[in-house]
Amino acid sequence: MTDTFAPENGDARTARIVPAAELESLRAKIGHVNRTAFQAEPGECLVLPDGPVDALIGAGPANGPFDIASAAMSLPEGDWRLEALPEDWDPTQTQIALALGGYAFTRYRTPPRKPARFAPIQGADIADAARIVAGAFLTRDLVNTPAADMLPTQLEAAARTLAEAHGASVSVVTGDDLLTQNYPMIHAVGRASTDAPRLIEMEWGDPAHPRVALVGKGVCFDSGGLDVKGATGMRLMKKDMGGAANVLGLASIIMDTALPVRLHVLIPAVENAISGNAFRPGDVLASRKGLSVEIGNTDAEGRLVLADAITRACESDPDLLIDMATLTGAARVALGPEVMPYYTDDDALSDGVMAAARLVDDPLWRMPLWDGYDSWMDGEISDLNNAAEGGFAGSITAALFLRRFARDAKAWMHFDIFAWNPKSRPGHPAGGEMMGARALYDFLKRRYG
Repeated sequence: MTDTFAPENGDARTARIVPAAELESLRAKIGHVNRTAFQAEPGECLVLPDGPVDALIGAGPANGPFDIASAAMSLPEGDWRLEALPEDWDPTQTQIALALGGYAFTRYRTPPRKPARFAPIQGADIADAARIVAGAFLTRDLVNTPAADMLPTQLEAAARTLAEAHGASVSVVTGDDLLTQNYPMIHAVGRASTDAPRLIEMEWGDPAHPRVALVGKGVCFDSGGLDVKGATGMRLMKKDMGGAANVLGLASIIMDTALPVRLHVLIPAVENAISGNAFRPGDVLASRKGLSVEIGNTDAEGRLVLADAITRACESDPDLLIDMATLTGAARVALGPEVMPYYTDDDALSDGVMAAARLVDDPLWRMPLWDGYDSWMDGEISDLNNAAEGGFAGSITAALFLRRFARDAKAWMHFDIFAWNPKSRPGHPAGGEMMGARALYDFLKRRYG
């Protein structure tokens, strides 16, 4: 991330943030503004030929730093320095927002320009900003990579690269070894692929520190299985490993911070493919926990692989267990693509995470683990069915399914994330996205730091 920020004492042009409420007074001071169409809209930039500063950045209502995040691509390339921040804006979060606004996915083509770089803002924790931006960029790159280059083998390689950078250990159970080591649902979901299913585990930190388990859904591509998706539904399924990508991004931040926790990352990595040995609707699968699961729909596969991984995480008795998954379309119907639902039975835990989400502008919303729907997940010839009939409350019932496997956890949270921006908005370019993980880092830092 050495190129993300301009040098602290280097040559840089100056830019002034202009909230919309201050535009008229600014017009009186800088006459050139009156000869332009500048309206101080969020991220709108105006380069001045002469004046007290070199450019103006619109902040609209100045609700927060992300109002100016698109300036990274609106200002000319080069190094810039902000003159001052609006009242109540956090310097570190402003630094992060501007850097996130300059992201581009460069694996397959060279972008037409480089983002503007911003010098460290007075009061900003530049080291923390750099590690958060690096984690977000890692997450975005992983999600944006097509499945042909990001199947379980490549996802394992990404985890190993991250582990090596931070001195973490990695163990992987692959292919038929999943059966002998009792991960039957991970095996069943991924066995039809030519790229073998696997459970990736990463351990880092002092064993004497509180144990934090992060479980990320790693469905590298989801055809829907024999309940095959249509073309439209399948188009974005390279992002179905977005939970794993977010967990790896969060893990990178935690390890770079040297947060005093014993980190346990678990990623069930599979491709939900179609072949003669694919699991079928109506099959009954064994699970690591000992519960039998009838398959109501092969396209509800994410909760199956998560269930075995959550069971494994609980066996190590973590102080906190968090799972993240691109699990249901119902979550998007309920809250859209920008606000991420999460579930927990722990009110104090929820309050802490929501407070963190507000501080770092990472929108979350608590959803209910409604006990009245729990019986909907009961199977007719098994303990559970993986897909409730009727189509009601799809995100809630998926969470209730996972809760059956997380009951032994001291504290558990489930995040049903999208991991994708359908269109660009300030600080959030279209494509893969880190969602919920920035809030979780802020919360974990306060809880354990």
